[in-house]
Amino acid sequence: MTFDSNSTNKKRQRSDRWSRYVVTGFGGLVLLTLVILITHLISQALPLAYTPSLNHLLSLKTSDNEKIISAGDIINSQPMLVRKSDCRLGLKLLKGDALVSNHDYIRPCEHRLSAYSVMGENYIVDVSPNAQVRVLPVRSFNVAAGTTMDIASSTPQAALSNSITFALPKDEWEKRSSWNIALSSKWVVVSITQGSNVFIRWINRLRPTQVLDKRFHNIDRIVLLPGSESVMLQVNDALYLNRLKDEGTSLLPIAGDITASLDEKIVFPLAKDRTFFLMNNKTQALTRWVLSKSEKGLTFEQTYQIALPEEKVRDIAEHASMNLVAVLTDKARVLLVNRVSGDVVASQQTKGSAEHIIWYGNKLYGYSDSSLSVWEGKHLSGITTWASLFKPQHYEGYETEETVWQTTSASDFQEAKFSLTPLLIGSIKASLLALLIAIPVAIGAAIYTAFFAKSRLRNVIKPAIELLEAIPSVLIGFIAAIWLSPKAEQFLFSFAFFLIVIPFVLIGVALVQRPFAEYLPKKLRHGAELLFAISGVFLLGYISVEYAPSLIFSLMGGDGFAMLAAESDSPIGKTTIVVALALGVAISPSIYSLAEDAINGVPNDLKYASFALGATRLQTLLHVVIHVALPGIVAAIMLGFGRAFGETMIVLMVTGNTPISSWGLIEGLRALTANLAIELPEADVSSAHYQILFFTACILFLFTFLVNTMAELLRQRIRSRAYYG
Repeated sequence: MTFDSNSTNKKRQRSDRWSRYVVTGFGGLVLLTLVILITHLISQALPLAYTPSLNHLLSLKTSDNEKIISAGDIINSQPMLVRKSDCRLGLKLLKGDALVSNHDYIRPCEHRLSAYSVMGENYIVDVSPNAQVRVLPVRSFNVAAGTTMDIASSTPQAALSNSITFALPKDEWEKRSSWNIALSSKWVVVSITQGSNVFIRWINRLRPTQVLDKRFHNIDRIVLLPGSESVMLQVNDALYLNRLKDEGTSLLPIAGDITASLDEKIVFPLAKDRTFFLMNNKTQALTRWVLSKSEKGLTFEQTYQIALPEEKVRDIAEHASMNLVAVLTDKARVLLVNRVSGDVVASQQTKGSAEHIIWYGNKLYGYSDSSLSVWEGKHLSGITTWASLFKPQHYEGYETEETVWQTTSASDFQEAKFSLTPLLIGSIKASLLALLIAIPVAIGAAIYTAFFAKSRLRNVIKPAIELLEAIPSVLIGFIAAIWLSPKAEQFLFSFAFFLIVIPFVLIGVALVQRPFAEYLPKKLRHGAELLFAISGVFLLGYISVEYAPSLIFSLMGGDGFAMLAAESDSPIGKTTIVVALALGVAISPSIYSLAEDAINGVPNDLKYASFALGATRLQTLLHVVIHVALPGIVAAIMLGFGRAFGETMIVLMVTGNTPISSWGLIEGLRALTANLAIELPEADVSSAHYQILFFTACILFLFTFLVNTMAELLRQRIRSRAYYG
């Protein structure tokens, strides 16, 4: 017996030990998975906190008889343009560590050859003595590096097919003192200056026969802005705007008190001409101006300024896919600036004497007449600042400062709007309103089944309600999107009337049901209150649908649906109220289950002691049961809030997913979770957009962690007060 007993004990201890090892191992795997998940989230969002910098890659010089007029992405085999002494334009590529000729664009010396760069693409501009203009993209001439191809009197067929050809007035061209050209996706605009008089011709690239001429007098400086269909003119010390649609040569004042020599560049337009920077030597500040709506139509308004004491700006270049502009000063300093907020994130001293800069991908090219330098940008997504994520900003085309989330664009050089404020407002608004709907329903049902209902009735109702928790949220979202949203406009006022009146109806039912229950058989008396309550709810629902809207509209003196549609930018079926209804239904079973267990878990001894002291059932409920069960009820509510905040499918399917910074209940919304589901599959890996999405995921995790932690601390504090206070 002793030997068998010892053997059994050893087997039992061995089994317990291995069970402990297995449980501990799997528990450790869960913790390790959680650590890996958190680490991955932080690692993907961490580059936003890095400071961007420029690393020098190479420096090149051209021959003595060549002058650089436009840089190209030579590292990626895009040629740059040089002007040669024999009236040629040369295309040069990088081979090894040296620049080699690709081929030349040859024209007679009577032709005027120039170059223009727009949105990262270089163009050759050729004007004949007869004022015939041909604009050819440089990519049409791109052949293998190391080869040469001189073009004496014709151009390659590819260049001809992509060229833009038009004519200028010959008499204006012959009397010119200077000229300039600018391109956009729709327009080509040419200015011809004769002293203080300026002739401007607009040509529609899509319809070359559409030509518009304008002439201005007593002009000191002109800046062409075809992307915004306007030109900027300086008269004395003030800047004026003339838009293509303006009648004649009317001028709209923009800025005054400009002090700069006429040969000094002070206006720096960005690629699409919807934003420009102005360097004012008098105030020693660089100011940003954006195209905005006003009473006079689209015009430019100042948004912020960057102080540059004892420095002048030589050139400004914008990044194609990030809200990043590089500012080159005459002190050979490059500032990396967030173009939206104006924050100077980094400043770096450079070697060389660059006069112009341009971005190609993550490489910054700086060039002067005879030299070219290339820097590679590191951690450029670090240009994102707290102000650009959370503070209102004045974006292009907006009247005032706003918080906007809008990242998708069909083209490069588009101002991205990365404000997280609309997403946070959407998540918080939907979650709080869902709680307002779920708490009365769930807590009320929990109190009834745990305290008032008989055990037999409780054993039927509780599993039925908990079964609703197993319904997938996508199914609830599908039902809400297909059935509830179309019905929302019809029943919105009915539902509002129902919510306001239902407490009074239930109180009335509670007052009258007891006298009526006295006439029922004893077997039916208990539980009759549930039948009376359900009947009252259904009766009120019928009245709310059939009679309430007409009654409310008569009191309002108008059609309420039309009034709501006029006040809201979102369809009635996609408003916050509809989202809250679906979310409230989804989280109610979770809140009910935990709250019911907490209320039912109150010891019967406490209840009987209260009854023995003469307390009624209601007094016992309020002063004993709720007081003891309050920690569990609070934990249930916090859990429901966390689930509502982290819900994805319901918010994604029911709302219009419009990121609006509004707390209005009849406005649409976009939640953080829905935004992740929508945009993460389309975001470029390692881009600023991608990293900001992971940053929002970190916010979600941190928020739910803090909510659960606060719920646990609150639960423990209330429990200690309940038992010891």
